[in-house]
Amino acid sequence: MKRYEVYRNMRKRAVIFGLPLSLFALMMVSILASLLIIIFSFSFGIIIGLMVFNGSLYVALTRIAKSPQMFQVGNPFPKIISNKRNSGFDYE
Repeated sequence: MKRYEVYRNMRKRAVIFGLPLSLFALMMVSILASLLIIIFSFSFGIIIGLMVFNGSLYVALTRIAKSPQMFQVGNPFPKIISNKRNSGFDYE
């Protein structure tokens, strides 16, 4: 009888080919654009160049997906955590 593992990572983000959905969509747009370029300007140099570009884009996007803190600009946590309602007025 076969044994199946319980899938416990339900709260993690959906991943396709090692990329989150937004980065995967960016990769697919790049591939579709390169296919259009290949169809309308057929030359061997362009085909090789676009294959190298798409490959390097995939490698770059997988590295970005593995370490998202590279592009984090601000502090993710607020200075003060409070339950008081924020009125928008600054009294200082």
